[in-house]
Amino acid sequence: MKDVVGTYEAKTKFTELLREVRKGKSFTITNRGEEIAEIIPARAAREKRAAEAVERFQEFMKDQPRIKVDIKALIEEGRD
Repeated sequence: MKDVVGTYEAKTKFTELLREVRKGKSFTITNRGEEIAEIIPARAAREKRAAEAVERFQEFMKDQPRIKVDIKALIEEGRD
């Protein structure tokens, strides 16, 4: 679970927060109780984006018509 930090505390302890993020910890930044940002490790952000891209691609593929492909014929055609 992410720790919740207010904007003032985040501003005054930013370097400390970054040290913790480097260790793998995540923080949610709030302003008057409203979530406004997340500070997460860069690797986690990349993994999240990759997982979302895979999910979008799978949804896209569900709507595509299925076609039959003769793989052997394509291979033979490529050898000519």
